[in-house]
Amino acid sequence: MKILLIEDDAIIGDAIKSSLEKTDYLVEWAKNGLEGEIALTDAQFEAVILDLGLPKKHGLDILKNLRSKKNQFPVLIISANENIDNKILGLDLGADDYLAKPFELKELHARLRAVIRRTNQSADNVIQFGPLSFNIKDRKFLAQNKELSFSKRELNLLELFMLKNNRSISKENLLEKLYSWDEDVSENAIEVYIHRVRAKLKPFGVEIINRRGLGYSLGLKTP
Repeated sequence: MKILLIEDDAIIGDAIKSSLEKTDYLVEWAKNGLEGEIALTDAQFEAVILDLGLPKKHGLDILKNLRSKKNQFPVLIISANENIDNKILGLDLGADDYLAKPFELKELHARLRAVIRRTNQSADNVIQFGPLSFNIKDRKFLAQNKELSFSKRELNLLELFMLKNNRSISKENLLEKLYSWDEDVSENAIEVYIHRVRAKLKPFGVEIINRRGLGYSLGLKTP
């Protein structure tokens, strides 16, 4: 899962990025408001962690612009400004949650999982597709009560398919969501990971289907 962190404080930003990457999230870190807004036009993310008191462009302006373009991915505001009016304004502009600084990293993780669950209309941390289940909290896949082993890139690929709720994802979109800004990769790399994940899902009757002109999605093998 690719997360955009927009935070100008080097210590806080580094702590958040490191902790999320330890649980296999892919994190892009924009260190001012203008950089964050550019990132939102150039790449696609599953969620945004947004500070408010940013240099070059205020977080609320970024949020307002983002929602005016009908982007629906979840936004978690983090801010040292605990003014209730500021909090209400952020939520009214379309933020999904608001976390006041200072905070524990484990609470940030929990709130991030919560907004992702709500976006995917999941009542708990588990997303199901046929015999395959993904636990958002533990970041583990199970099939027929057996835990499946994936590399970080394979896990993020399959997670994308689960979160898309059987909607197709183009190869270009997969490249954007699986690789960071500074990585130079070809579309063939996606084919390699799809081939590996397909092989691991095959015994459980789950397929990755290439829908011509649309992209890839999960499917169930018919008997």
